[in-house]
Amino acid sequence: MILGLLIVSNSLAQLPEPGFVIDDRTAFVITDPQNDFLSPEGVAWGAVGQSVQENNTVENLETIFRIAENYTFPVFVSPHYYYHHDHQWKFEGALEVLMHNINMFDRGDQLSTEGFENSGADFLNVYKKYIEQNNVTVVGPHKVFGPEQNDLSLQLRKQKIDKVIIAGMSGNLCVEAHMRELIEDGFEVAVVSDATASAILPGLDGNQAAQTNFRMISSHVYTTEELASTVEKAKLSKAD
Repeated sequence: MILGLLIVSNSLAQLPEPGFVIDDRTAFVITDPQNDFLSPEGVAWGAVGQSVQENNTVENLETIFRIAENYTFPVFVSPHYYYHHDHQWKFEGALEVLMHNINMFDRGDQLSTEGFENSGADFLNVYKKYIEQNNVTVVGPHKVFGPEQNDLSLQLRKQKIDKVIIAGMSGNLCVEAHMRELIEDGFEVAVVSDATASAILPGLDGNQAAQTNFRMISSHVYTTEELASTVEKAKLSKAD
């Protein structure tokens, strides 16, 4: 019995590394690259700002957008928007209440862009030149954390993508929820650990929670530097 427990314990101590091969059926998925998360003027900055700065998230996300543009990888942006009708929900989880109370990701009417530009729901300005490119698909908004209510999986499958590399905001909520749902939906998933960030509150470290679950659930966890090196080698190898 003791020997059996030791074997199980040793196996858990050496968590497998499945690995992730980047190929022509691979795309990047970026969640919530928006002002309310990533700008010091955003309404969530007080909670996520420390993690954003420590992870160098803004710059690392730009590096991923640049990699995708330079090597013509498809990119799928999954934004978070709330319209007037979303504020009529009759029940909500803790963070849904908070987001609605601080008007996070608010867009007014879903058929209008009035007041959207440079609002908290808008994309960070530094990313717009990449998002406006032909290799980028902006899918419908997700409403809580995961992509179950938007068209992300449909758009990926219509482009014959079955492998995704996820980054964006916030790590332990939307990134993790997208990771979990896409895995459940049959996609092979990797995550870029330092191109995410999470809320750090008294007694609650979302970044630590996210990094733990990325490693325990995804096929591989990249750093931005490792991802850039891996993509370059993969593309050069293919060219050879």
